[in-house]
Amino acid sequence: MKQLPKLSFWQIWNLSFGFLGVQFGFALQNANASRILTSLGADPHNLSFFWLVAPIMGLIVQPVVGAASDKTWTRIGRRSPYILGGAIVSMIAMFFMPNAPLIMKAGGAGVLFFGVAMLALMDGSFNVTFQPFRALVADMTPEEQRNLGYSVQSFLINAGAVIGSALPFILAMGGIENNPEAGQVAPSVIWSFYIGGALLLLSVLVTVIKTKEYPPKEFEAYKNITQEDKEKKEGFFTLLMNMPKTMKQLAVVQLFSWFPFFLLWVYATTAISQHYYGVAVDFNAETASDAERAIFNNAGDWVNLCFAIYSLTAALFSIVLPKLISLTNRKTIYAFSLLAGGLGLLSMYLFDDKNMLVVSMIGIGIAWAGILAMPYMILSGAIPAKRIGIYMGLFNLTVVIPQILSGVFGGPILKNVFNGNGIYIMVLAGSLMLIGSITVLFVNTKTQEQS
Repeated sequence: MKQLPKLSFWQIWNLSFGFLGVQFGFALQNANASRILTSLGADPHNLSFFWLVAPIMGLIVQPVVGAASDKTWTRIGRRSPYILGGAIVSMIAMFFMPNAPLIMKAGGAGVLFFGVAMLALMDGSFNVTFQPFRALVADMTPEEQRNLGYSVQSFLINAGAVIGSALPFILAMGGIENNPEAGQVAPSVIWSFYIGGALLLLSVLVTVIKTKEYPPKEFEAYKNITQEDKEKKEGFFTLLMNMPKTMKQLAVVQLFSWFPFFLLWVYATTAISQHYYGVAVDFNAETASDAERAIFNNAGDWVNLCFAIYSLTAALFSIVLPKLISLTNRKTIYAFSLLAGGLGLLSMYLFDDKNMLVVSMIGIGIAWAGILAMPYMILSGAIPAKRIGIYMGLFNLTVVIPQILSGVFGGPILKNVFNGNGIYIMVLAGSLMLIGSITVLFVNTKTQEQS
């Protein structure tokens, strides 16, 4: 079998550069979707149900795109058409979502419905772009550069998230209004989404223009794909049932990683506004006073800053990941990452001063870096090269199904178990992530060739 040529650092950098913009968009969505939907009239107890559209779109899109991109070849490559197409649609949705009150002038439930629809379109198109990027690194890097490839990808993801998460806070500090009228979205958030959409498309164009994917015959030679492999047809459920053992074991870890992170994204604004700013448990943006809305939006800006801190931590931690792995092993670093995240989430309950959340976010950021890189480092050596796209797509089920479960059960738990007090959701999230750190120890990390 021909060996994939080693790439220079800057080739690996360009390979994943589009992730800078994709995660800029994801960060804006994660930190601000609840804030936007609450401003448009959503009941905080029902936020998780509105958020369900995001993982459901991932559930539908990623396996389809993964399978399709395995079989695609165009003048610009195999994965690039999906990466570019998804970026264009993402940008459009990012421009529309925060402008729901302007577009749906009639107001009422129609505005909220339009906002949720744009959230679905935005997340779906993020996923169209996101999934082929994972497969692209596996396509282009030899095994000995796989750790570096996914670490660079993790760094760029988190660098984009730092900027995206902090931008509304930065714009508000720069004088752009962050306290809108009832039923409107803060101008600082709207402008953040404009900037994020533009940066997403520009960064993706760098990857598409600078990365030359291997044409079919050359790719098949590098990956040892035979004519028999190409002619072999395997249905979705056949692939699902025959997935490698390592993939099944990682699915358990993913459950205890993504379930708590989804709770963080959905309820961080609720938890922090209540626990640190004194916002009422039954806060409603449409009936609240101007002073109450101002406090809620100040809390929302602080959430943006907190998310930027955990993203910055994740970016820095991803830089040292290859070195740490070389000193120990992938499993140890992965388990440590989730342990740090679990403790970070639990600490949000223990602190009374919002400035101490910096400590919490450092732990959460270490976990986020591990979640974004470690499963893919382990998985890329455990799946057949000829099925990388489809298996990466199927592996996304382990990302979105925990989020769907979190969305279905998060709201009822908040309302019926915790009486609307969001900080206890953070305690639940931290406890689950600690369990996740233990499940890592049972994952088989041998490569496909070794097993």
